[in-house]
Amino acid sequence: MAGPVTGGQVPRRTGIVDAHHHLWVRARHPQPWIDPVTMAAIDADFEPADLAPLARAAGVTETVVVQSIASETETVDLLEMAAEDALVRGVVGWVDLTADDVADRLDRFRAGPGGDRLVGIRHLVQSETDPAYLDRPDVRRGIAAVGAAGLVFDLLVRQHQLPMATRLARDLPEVSFVLDHLGKPALGRPEVADWSRDLRALAAAPNTTAKLSGLVTEVRQAHWTPADLRPAVEDAVEAFGPGRLMFGSDWPVCLLASSYARWVEALAELLGDHDVAEQAPVWGDTARRVYRLGSS
Repeated sequence: MAGPVTGGQVPRRTGIVDAHHHLWVRARHPQPWIDPVTMAAIDADFEPADLAPLARAAGVTETVVVQSIASETETVDLLEMAAEDALVRGVVGWVDLTADDVADRLDRFRAGPGGDRLVGIRHLVQSETDPAYLDRPDVRRGIAAVGAAGLVFDLLVRQHQLPMATRLARDLPEVSFVLDHLGKPALGRPEVADWSRDLRALAAAPNTTAKLSGLVTEVRQAHWTPADLRPAVEDAVEAFGPGRLMFGSDWPVCLLASSYARWVEALAELLGDHDVAEQAPVWGDTARRVYRLGSS
């Protein structure tokens, strides 16, 4: 586990939006991607009551919960949960993008309990072996339907898939895209230079934003410091600007390398060179605007 943040005291913030976390109960929705040996820290159930005190202590007042498995049933359950939880203001769910009736499926989500909390859709593109998955006409038709419904499409891609994501964003300018975890940069490795180049190419598409999330689990060394993450955060700020970035905890996945509070403190330190007005979008304004949380 990582050590304490170095440097000065992190200023207290309130009204933060956590734009990326997960919730699951394995009896209802098994998580086959979790290795009980190497990922023991998250081989458990995580429910709203587990998140609430961590979020409150960090100054988080609104969150966006994101799907973790390819299941429309999970999406329905997350929406129902959000309807009963004051903290969760948005749900990024899953739908079969290749289905002929994507628009109808989205309408059914919205017609059910918590349907007004649906703000986006995500697919686990990082697990697709087809190097041209996002170039496929059937997939693009589904993503276009997501955009036409006024929803965001979250891009969960690995570093080598960024050029494919860039083609998608350029070809579908009417869709709002959010890059999760900055595209999972190869932190501390030579190939991170390719990531930096490709991130900037994606950021050149004005319909894209990105999440400062998931970085702690991309660092090879167990005892990371904010300095290990600084190159990626600085590249993201230069590429997108603070106005197109948002904070995400990636809880509980972050527990593989960091506590919730630890990541919030580290990001605050990494953004410390920017004044309060510049940081405001990252800590909440961008997420509220992109996911339209105020209207949910």
